[in-house]
Amino acid sequence: MITHFHPFSIARLPRIEFGSGAFDRTAELTQRYGKRALIVTGASSFAQSERWPQLLQQLVTRGISHEHVTIGGEPSPAMIDSAVDEFASANIDVVLGIGGGSAMDAAKAIAGLLRIEQSVMDFLEGVGPELAYQGPAVPLIALPTTAGTGSEATKNAVLSRQGPDGFKKSFRDDRLVAELAIVDPDLLSSCPPSVIAANGMDALTQLIESYVSIKANVFTDALGISGLRAARDGLVALYQSAGGDAEARERMAYASLISGINLAQTGLGSVHGLASPLGAFYPIPHGVVCGTLVAAATEMNINAMFEREPDNPGLARYARVGEVLAQRRFKSQDDALLHLVQLLSQWTEDLRLQRLSSYGLHHDAINHVVAHSRGSSMKTNPIVLTDTEIKAVLIERL
Repeated sequence: MITHFHPFSIARLPRIEFGSGAFDRTAELTQRYGKRALIVTGASSFAQSERWPQLLQQLVTRGISHEHVTIGGEPSPAMIDSAVDEFASANIDVVLGIGGGSAMDAAKAIAGLLRIEQSVMDFLEGVGPELAYQGPAVPLIALPTTAGTGSEATKNAVLSRQGPDGFKKSFRDDRLVAELAIVDPDLLSSCPPSVIAANGMDALTQLIESYVSIKANVFTDALGISGLRAARDGLVALYQSAGGDAEARERMAYASLISGINLAQTGLGSVHGLASPLGAFYPIPHGVVCGTLVAAATEMNINAMFEREPDNPGLARYARVGEVLAQRRFKSQDDALLHLVQLLSQWTEDLRLQRLSSYGLHHDAINHVVAHSRGSSMKTNPIVLTDTEIKAVLIERL
């Protein structure tokens, strides 16, 4: 029983419309923000689906005109600046971001810059002048078509420049949070199994890392446990059904949403600390990084706490995650921790998450990745890992 609530704060969240069929209300809800929309989608998947002409017809019926921009792959600063240059004079009232995390991150950044017409490089953390963002942003409506990033609920737009000197950084501000998140699990039905696996493991990783974060609180704990239960019951079932299991779609859409809400409040951990340089230096999808590293990084965190900080509350938190995912109580904390690592390792294999070497990472480049892994996510990891420990995580998944 909780007898004392430690102080906490909760950052801004969007209004959320969740449920099967919620997509059908998109035009109606868009109308509240104006008559001129910019739609940001991924390269092709949504625009080639049957829902695309349905949406356009619904917008026409509501008297809403639209422009359309596509984002191929993970968004770069150049993509954002180009879109802002093209549509800044188009009198856009509302931006719709429809797709996976990349499309929604791009939509977030574009909406934030349309009315001020500055380069996104002015605001990226750790790159350039890091100016304070003053806004205003164009209202954003976020519609996720994958279950993984939770970007519909966060304030950061993650942008990448890939290559040996690349980066993966955030444009981050409360004013970038979507006004409205429309989360319709039915939009997940067309996801291929490989996307379900990678994105689902991203959501699971975010749920775990936010739960064991040093900034976790009673509010995020309650949400996080419900999200972990949903991922436990939904991820493998959705993968095995290739998106056809309606209940699994609902569970993973919810798990992804909660993972986004929680990461925005608590920060993340070592997996996402490594995801930043790996995604910048190599053509590896973010979800694959998370899925392939989460078991190894979890085991390393646990071992490091046992060795240097045996009283670290992160151990009890990891044990609780193990109990939730196993749906059982264990005789000891050690048993729960062992089971957690074994279960995550098993899911990594069952979901066929590729190893890092498949994307070009070799042993002689590991030190370069480690040197660039100390970003914001590492700062909320339950224990400060040494370079040697971080390197060992990468070597295990080469």
